[in-house]
Amino acid sequence: MKVIFAGTPEFAAVALQSLHEAGFEIPLVLTQPDRPAGRGMHLQPSAVKQYAVVHGIEVLQPLSLRTDSKDPVRAEQALAAHARLLSTPYDVMVVAAYGLILPRSTLDIKPCLNIHGSLLPRWRGAAPIHRAIEAGDRETGITIMEMEEGLDTGPMLLIERIAIGDQDTTGMVHDKLAALGGKMIVEALNKMRHGQLEAVPQPEAGVSYAAKISKEEAALDFTLPAVEIGRKIRAFNPFPGAHASVNGVNVKLWGAELLEADSKAPAGQVLAADAQHGIVVSCGSGSLRLTELQKPGGKRLPAAEFIKGFPLEGLTFA
Repeated sequence: MKVIFAGTPEFAAVALQSLHEAGFEIPLVLTQPDRPAGRGMHLQPSAVKQYAVVHGIEVLQPLSLRTDSKDPVRAEQALAAHARLLSTPYDVMVVAAYGLILPRSTLDIKPCLNIHGSLLPRWRGAAPIHRAIEAGDRETGITIMEMEEGLDTGPMLLIERIAIGDQDTTGMVHDKLAALGGKMIVEALNKMRHGQLEAVPQPEAGVSYAAKISKEEAALDFTLPAVEIGRKIRAFNPFPGAHASVNGVNVKLWGAELLEADSKAPAGQVLAADAQHGIVVSCGSGSLRLTELQKPGGKRLPAAEFIKGFPLEGLTFA
């Protein structure tokens, strides 16, 4: 079975590795163009491209796959990519966090399977892991689905669930789902090869959308209940990093524990900042014990280390 793979970040690279190691022939990989990254803002290849190059797999990096783009450069690259797909013998395309829209002309060439990081139809869209944690979901999972033009609306082929722990961050859940997705896509293609893959339409009830994460929404509002703030801290770890201002300094908050006890203190006020109690902050209801923090230009530090260089007693997060 010949597989063309389309994906960009580490989540997708894990799936590509799983397919490659399972022995599937991969004649071509599609991934997004190299992007500036790091302090020097040098062009960096995607995680998928890095894996493909090391293993001698041909890589194509069009800006778009939409041949009707009004941008002549994008349209030209899309036409070239479409021609390359038509000239490449393959049986199925596997897509995982590619980041570009696949138009009907691409979807019509061969079957396209998508590795999606949620229990569809919940959390269709760009940021399913973040939104599941932010919403307080107790479980998530991987859905292998057939792709169609709608946003994550295609029939489901395989689905597996995992629990979301009370202290799980997006980074932690991402790694679990990446490994699960790699395992499941190999299973799905083996079933497809033997005619054992059954498509089930998504239910109409329970649809929700996972909007792309913006840096602006990672600014915390301590008038919210502690449970909601704690979820946001975990949801925005590692990106974009929840943050709040204290004494004029924008501090990133990477970890917190929920405390049930209410306080009469104003929301955001630091109730304790010492070795015995840790860093305790009042919220709209309940309070949080902050466990890991980072000041600008500094390292992520446990609370006990952070307060040695940044006393917080009596201050207020805003």
